[in-house]
Amino acid sequence: MEGMAQPIAQPDAPLKLLLFIDQRPSSAEQIQEIRRYLNHLKGDYAYQLDVIDVGEQPYLAEYFRLVATPALIKIAPLPQQTLAGSNIITQLDHWWPLWQQAIAESPEHPGTAGNDTNLDSKKLDAQSSIAHSAEVIKLSDEIFRLNQIKDELSAQLLFKDHIIAMLAHDLRNPLTAASIAVETLEMGHEKPQRRAHMTPALTLQLLKQAKTQIRAIDRMITDILQAARGASAELQIQPQQLNLQNLCLEVVDSLRSKFQAKEQHFTTDIPQDLPQVYADRSQVRQVLVNLMDNAIKYTPPGGRVDIVALHRTTQKVQVSIHDTGPGIPLENREKIFEDSFRLKRDRAKDGYGLGLALCQRIIRAHYGQIWVDSVPNRGSYFHFTLPVFKR
Repeated sequence: MEGMAQPIAQPDAPLKLLLFIDQRPSSAEQIQEIRRYLNHLKGDYAYQLDVIDVGEQPYLAEYFRLVATPALIKIAPLPQQTLAGSNIITQLDHWWPLWQQAIAESPEHPGTAGNDTNLDSKKLDAQSSIAHSAEVIKLSDEIFRLNQIKDELSAQLLFKDHIIAMLAHDLRNPLTAASIAVETLEMGHEKPQRRAHMTPALTLQLLKQAKTQIRAIDRMITDILQAARGASAELQIQPQQLNLQNLCLEVVDSLRSKFQAKEQHFTTDIPQDLPQVYADRSQVRQVLVNLMDNAIKYTPPGGRVDIVALHRTTQKVQVSIHDTGPGIPLENREKIFEDSFRLKRDRAKDGYGLGLALCQRIIRAHYGQIWVDSVPNRGSYFHFTLPVFKR
């Protein structure tokens, strides 16, 4: 059988044994112990011992339904018998005399009237059957693996079709809003009769609106590009010493126009002595923007959004974003971090359901955790952790 070690003892022996091992350091010693013991026990009866590494021949291990190694299997004469565990030598001491007796009493034993040619033929048939069964198992496993790949590719194609369909719908709204703001500014500049109505305050408001909508488009494109790479794509994380307090305040400032437009109360609680973290600045900024933008979006006008950071342990810093929105149903608190998952209430809103999945990938790439605590109709707390920078 392909992949087996060279047989130990006589190849034409009536007693044929398979010893299954793994790559643990103790395996070599176990082989020697079992071999020495078999040589001690064999007496007048020769044996053949084949040593098989389960890492190289997993299909044979599956064929014999092994659950542990080392395992010693008697494949001839029939019936087949398996000895496994740490006390194989003790079991051999019990079974060896019985195996000798079975060989002596067998009509196929060379010392009786049995036919040697028939015996050799049966041995070959037994080995051929084992090899054939192992190959069937190997092919079945390969078919299963290919079916999994097919299902994954089909799911990716459906997902990307879904993204394209949403792209046509969701990008239209911010693009239209930005276009209207720019066109209004253009008309006020080109037509003198309208120029009087273009006060500095109105001009500033239109510019901010256009800027906000362009940022929304940019975020959608970023999420789409991340999703198009697939969940298995490796994130390019370049961690370095990072002042998390400064980054949080920078992101809050970039979103100020959004929560001011909804007259929301935005507070920060970030200690001055918060230790610096070891993280990729641009990736963590993406997490903060996604979580804060969601908090603003789901918090009603006049509501409250908070960002809190604390030195959770000597190894981790925790950031929490709190909102006073509708909350997350208990049964969906794990699912919301899955690619393209969206709550029923959100399916008519802009977005792809990609932001939280991307956040989870980024935080896990930093060996951190991300989770949500929520009470229906009383808001949500999204938490994530990052490693403390060690000098």
